[in-house]
Amino acid sequence: MVDFNPANSENTSRSALGSQIRFEALEARIRFLLEQAGADPGVAAVLAENCASCERDGAVSHGVFRVPGYLKSLRSGWADGAAVPRVEESSAAFIRVDAANGFSQPAINAASSVIDEALESVGVAVVAIRNSHHFSSLWPDIEPFARRGVLGITMVTGGASVIPRGADRKMLGTNPFAFATPVAGSDPLVMDFATSTMSHGDLQLRAQAGEPVPVGTGTGTHGRDTTDPDEILESGGLLPFGGHKGANISIMVEILASGLTGGAFSYRDDLVFAEAPEDGGTARTGQLLILIDPERGGDGSFADRIAQLVAELRASGLERLPSDRRYMARARANREGIPVTDAVRMLFAE
Repeated sequence: MVDFNPANSENTSRSALGSQIRFEALEARIRFLLEQAGADPGVAAVLAENCASCERDGAVSHGVFRVPGYLKSLRSGWADGAAVPRVEESSAAFIRVDAANGFSQPAINAASSVIDEALESVGVAVVAIRNSHHFSSLWPDIEPFARRGVLGITMVTGGASVIPRGADRKMLGTNPFAFATPVAGSDPLVMDFATSTMSHGDLQLRAQAGEPVPVGTGTGTHGRDTTDPDEILESGGLLPFGGHKGANISIMVEILASGLTGGAFSYRDDLVFAEAPEDGGTARTGQLLILIDPERGGDGSFADRIAQLVAELRASGLERLPSDRRYMARARANREGIPVTDAVRMLFAE
């Protein structure tokens, strides 16, 4: 690994990168680019940590790959990189946040003290964020809470990119949700996935690589099934996972992450990405977080019981549980550095 000043273009030629890069260097470079595009330093720091963390943990479709979309939305003025979130307490446990056309992650940070007060006083915090952009994985939003002993679930909508069977146009976003729970003596158990067959980022990566997708991933022209990711992006749409069950879960996310928060629904015309979904801009939607202090359950052994459950699941023969691969990638990157991909090299050509 080569150490350098990521903000200094004279020292950051693509040839100087090598095969690995330190987390701190990647984070600093992303932060520099975001600030250059108009993000407030505090906002840039939050988003840079998020993107670098995803890249470190092997979630490449939501890491550096997303940076051009952030830059595009900031430079065009589609998203406000200097927005100041407004936190409104509706009740002791219900917190509303207007992200003011900024990003969700800084909005969550702005509400952190009120969230802590709600968890302390009533053991629950419901956080409804509206007028917000979210363009990354959801696990970074709730893993920190689980490390503090708090259960968390969060979900977000996005620009319409999913066509449920029977619909004649894109109606839903990929509408991901994430869940995190503390586990005694271990890292939290965290799951994060789209309600579509594949995330939009992974579909774009398949298209860039010229690789087909499995039948059932999405539809193309005139609603026919196709294995061509370009056709799905250009003239069709992704499908929900699990048929009608996945579609119903995705509709639930629309209701909770947009309907309950006051955010726009995915199908709205004003919700399209900065130009088009395949161009990678961010979407202005809503996000819901539900945080629970499990010790309010009364038995005082929640994390221990989850550890027992995890042990039994592994003993049953399950080779991998949610977040295992992510933690392994994190440990490897912390030892050896983050692999330098073409997308990482492009960051240093900006």
